[in-house]
Amino acid sequence: MGETHQSVQELAASLVGALPPEFVRSEHEHPAATTFRGGPAPHAPVIDMSEPGCGARIAGAAREWGLFQVVNHGVPPPVVAELQRVGRAFFALPREEKERYAMDPASGKIEGYGTKLQRDLEGKKTWNDFFFHVVAPPEKVDHGAWPRSLAGYREANEAYCLHMQRLARELFGHLSLGLGLEEGAMAEAFGGGGTVFLQKINYYPPCPQPELTLGVAPHTDMSTLTVLVPNDVQGLQVFRNGHWYDVEYVPDALIVHIGDQIEIFSNGAYKAVLHRTTVNKEKTRMSWPVFVEPPGELAVGPHPRLVTGENPARYKAKKFKEYQHCKINKLPM
Repeated sequence: MGETHQSVQELAASLVGALPPEFVRSEHEHPAATTFRGGPAPHAPVIDMSEPGCGARIAGAAREWGLFQVVNHGVPPPVVAELQRVGRAFFALPREEKERYAMDPASGKIEGYGTKLQRDLEGKKTWNDFFFHVVAPPEKVDHGAWPRSLAGYREANEAYCLHMQRLARELFGHLSLGLGLEEGAMAEAFGGGGTVFLQKINYYPPCPQPELTLGVAPHTDMSTLTVLVPNDVQGLQVFRNGHWYDVEYVPDALIVHIGDQIEIFSNGAYKAVLHRTTVNKEKTRMSWPVFVEPPGELAVGPHPRLVTGENPARYKAKKFKEYQHCKINKLPM
């Protein structure tokens, strides 16, 4: 078992008064000061996947925003609701039970329960706990990292993952065609049946001074795609044209992030979205992202047909595990 620690969930329950200083972000990151409030704001595209022409809209959103929402995506609402139910149930477990699944990176256990109480480069912490594990492919799944005491947890995650595998193939197909490539080009480049799906649950408890802190600091995802289910508490923001914009909650929609690997594969045509998360004073925000990743040994680089004399390669091909190591440790790419 990993080393025990105080979670943000516990801190929020015991906190009286002001936010501890290690959570107070620099002024240039305060959500109250940096969120766009200057009139009508542009909204990230909401795309109906049942409509003709949705593929072109998906490709356009990947170029212009790096983020979009999809509706009529084929994932049944009861499947999503059950995923959310078992996720809420995990965070309602007693501390001792959650700690049974704690991460322990020192021993190589990187899946499991953890917290964002570690400091960033500026010595600041973020207001977030999480739980994550691989859900596909089967040979990479460690069910020992999954909570065994929660009725329905495994079934809910496996059912949802099947839909994510199908949806990822569809999105990869639209995005490949949008680059002028064969429909299967992107799926093949990212590992085909060996593509890794990692399910995460983010937990952001109520915060006494949400205007001063962040749930997650600004970043792009290392993944190919991230497909996210939010609850109805506002929190996700995207950076665009020099401003931070709220991503509005759309019932039954899934939020799709373009990650670093698609930006690399597309030689910069599609943009990995810079995003962050704010928190709420009264309500708990939760989200359920699935990170779709290449296998660690697979090298990803710009597709050869997207590299020309006028548009030379902007990125080096690199094994995904090497890319992860460089990004996590802030090393040159």
